[in-house]
Formats: sequence, structure tokens, C-alpha cells
Amino acid sequence: DSIDITDPQQRMIASVRLISKVPTLAAMAYKYSIGQAFVYPRNDLSYAENFLRMCFSVPCEEYKINPVLARAMDRIFILHADHEQNASTSTVRLAGSSGANPFACIAAGVACL
Repeated sequence: DSIDITDPQQRMIASVRLISKVPTLAAMAYKYSIGQAFVYPRNDLSYAENFLRMCFSVPCEEYKINPVLARAMDRIFILHADHEQNASTSTVRLAGSSGANPFACIAAGVACL
């Protein structure tokens, strides 16, 4: 589902799914690296708020999100998204130009890191 790259609607669905999972995957990797339990995202929080909560909360107590940090994280995400041709971006574009599905392209970019 949503891997037919010739269908614009499926490309959009795949893009939204991939972008929405990035902070969850990054937070999961961070929590694993420090030996802490993973905290699942919440639907009532923004993209940046969820990322901060998943990275810095612990399951046994509620994490209070600092609005200043959430705004700063939003801006950091925007700046990072605007970052130009690094190695992983080039890899994703190269894989995409071969007709690979979006999920495989992102996996190639992550592997390049």
C-alpha cells in the first residue's frame, strides 16, 4: 500500500507517513542508545512536542514540555529540512531516480549516514 510511485496520491500518502515517523524512529534510537524504555507518541501534541517528549520523558512520570524548547525544535526541524545536498540527500535522490519506492529510498539515505 502506498508504494506505487506512478500514482500521485500514493506518493503523497507515502511522504506523509515517512515524515510523520521520523521523530518516532529518532527518539526510539536515542532511548535505545541510553538504555531507557521507549515512550510512544501522543496524538494531541505537535511534531516537535512529541519528539521532545519521546526523547526526554520516562514512562513513570509525566513530562512537562517547555514551549520555548518546542518552538526552537520546530525551527531546527525547518532549518534541517532546508539543508541542501548532503550525502544522505544525494543517496535518496539517486535511489528515487531509479524508480525505487519512497520507503526504500529513505532506507538508502539512512544507511548512507
